[in-house]
Amino acid sequence: MSKLMLDLQGLSLTKAEQQLLQRPRVGGVILFSRNIEDAAQVAALTAEIRSIRADILLAVDQEGGRVQRLKEGFTCLPAMRELGNLYELNTVAALDAARLIGQLMAAEVIDVGLDISFAPVLDLDYGTSQVIGDRAFSANIHSLIELAQAFVKGMHQSGMAATGKHFPGHGYVVGDSHTCIPLDKRPLEEIKATCLKPFVALADQLQGIMPAHIIYTAVDEHPAGFSKRWLKMLRKELNFTGMIFSDDLAMEGASQAGSFPQRAAAALQAGCDQILVCNNQPAAIEVLEWLEDQNIETCNKIAALKAQAPSSSDWLASPEALLARQLAKYLVAKDLQSVLHLLI
Repeated sequence: MSKLMLDLQGLSLTKAEQQLLQRPRVGGVILFSRNIEDAAQVAALTAEIRSIRADILLAVDQEGGRVQRLKEGFTCLPAMRELGNLYELNTVAALDAARLIGQLMAAEVIDVGLDISFAPVLDLDYGTSQVIGDRAFSANIHSLIELAQAFVKGMHQSGMAATGKHFPGHGYVVGDSHTCIPLDKRPLEEIKATCLKPFVALADQLQGIMPAHIIYTAVDEHPAGFSKRWLKMLRKELNFTGMIFSDDLAMEGASQAGSFPQRAAAALQAGCDQILVCNNQPAAIEVLEWLEDQNIETCNKIAALKAQAPSSSDWLASPEALLARQLAKYLVAKDLQSVLHLLI
C-alpha cells in the first residue's frame, strides 16, 4: 500500500516521524541536505529507518554538480555537462569516465544504506533552462544517450536501479517548475524527434522514471506527471515496465492539479506508482490521510527496485574506485586533459 514518499525534518527521526513511518501507505523517504551531516550520520539514520520499516525505499538526489546532497565523506561529483565536454574531446575516454562515475556515485550511496539516487537527468540542454543547465549531459542527442547509457551501466554495476528524469524532457522550457507551471508549446512530432529520444533509447535500461511538471500543450492540458496520455505513451509506446515516480507534489508546477489530495489523486490516476510530497510535512500528512481512506492497490514495484545486487564495500577500496575518484576530482576542476591522461 506504500504509495507515498516523504521527507524528514532533521538528522535523526523525531518520535512523530517514527510513528509516521509505521503507517503502511508510507513507502519511501527522500533525504535532503538538512538530513545529512556526514557518511556516519547518514548510515545511522538509514539504519534507524530500517529498524522501523525494512521494506521502505530510501532515496536521495545525488546527481553531481550543484545537485549533490551527500558531501562530507563522499566524492565531490562533477556536473554531468563535464562528461559531455570530455565526450567532445575523446568519446571513448568520456564513456569510460561516465561508467566509472556512475558506479562510484551508486556505490557510495548504497554504502550508507540508501537504495537509489534519482539519476540520471536525461534532459537535453537547449541553453534556456537554468534549472537544468549543466545537469544535462549534452545538447546533442546522440552524445547524451551514449553518456547516459554508460552512467546507468555503472550504476547497475554497483547494484543501483536507475531513474531517468524528467520525462518527456525539461530542457526546452525557460521556466523552473519549482516556482511556476512551464508550458512547452512544441508539436508532439518535434518533442518525439528531440527530447523524447533519450527516454526511448533507455526505457529498457531504467527501473524508474520521473515525469516533468510541465504542460505540453499540443498533447494535454495537464502536466506530464498528471497526464494519462503521456504516461500511457510511456507504458505502451516506450514499453516501460519500471516504476513511475511523481515529481514533488509541493512544487508550483503541480499546483494546477488543485489541493494536495487532488494532486495525489491526479498523479495516481494518470499512472504514477509512487508520489512525492517534500518540504511540506503538513501537506504530506494530508496526502497520507487521504491515501488511508482510499481503496488503492499496493505498489508492487518497490521490491523489484530494491532487488538489485547489493554493492560491495570492497569495490570502494579498489584501484578502479580510486581511479573514479581521481576522474571526478579532475572533472570538477574541469581539467579534461588530466582525465584523458588517466584513461588513455
